Amino acid sequence: MRRSVVLLRAFLREQDDPARCYAVLARDAADQVEAYGGPVRGRTVVDVGGGGGYVTAELRRRGAYAYLFEPDVRELGAEPPEGAVLADGYLLPLADGVADVCFSSNVLEHVADPQILLSELVRVTRPGGLIYVSFTNWLSPWGGHEWSPWHYLGAERARARYRRRTGRPAKHTLGENLFAVHIGPTLRQVRERDDVTVVTARSRYAPFLARTVVKVPVLREFATWNLLLILRRCPA
Repeated sequence: MRRSVVLLRAFLREQDDPARCYAVLARDAADQVEAYGGPVRGRTVVDVGGGGGYVTAELRRRGAYAYLFEPDVRELGAEPPEGAVLADGYLLPLADGVADVCFSSNVLEHVADPQILLSELVRVTRPGGLIYVSFTNWLSPWGGHEWSPWHYLGAERARARYRRRTGRPAKHTLGENLFAVHIGPTLRQVRERDDVTVVTARSRYAPFLARTVVKVPVLREFATWNLLLILRRCPA
């Protein structure tokens, strides 16, 4: 419960103090990676779509050889991590199986074809390696991102309301840089793959019943908030 409260407080300050918010989320994400895959010290971690590099920086602080790949130069910020690479997650400039851990947080809902991105994450992960994927599902209360929860009334109406309230256009547009990704279809597609096994599928931030709620159709689409998938690459 304490963890969830800390994350919620940080999340509520995202607009006012994004650096602090993302630093808190990065520490929590790194903790989750190590909980499922062991210490990252000395291991190669690929952070795909990591924006300003907060997770990359946290993983490096813990001794990992962490590398950031981000497709949007605007997301890198003024001081991106050393060695950051501008690259599309659909086609990473990496050889097969180079990463011990492949990390992607809140990227899946921003690509038109999530399965292509997942396939690329799997490709660059070594056999036996860990793949960390989280995303905000569309029917989550935060599915519309900055114009949530009004996305339940329709994306265009929600975006118009955001502009009236803030005086500026919304960052995200449905069908352009934000897509309606759902938990049920995503789980089915992942479980049908023969190159990964599902270590866990759970609500990323929930303090309790985090795995149970994901097992309940319909309810999970609204109650999960953010789905965390931990996958393991199958042996070659």
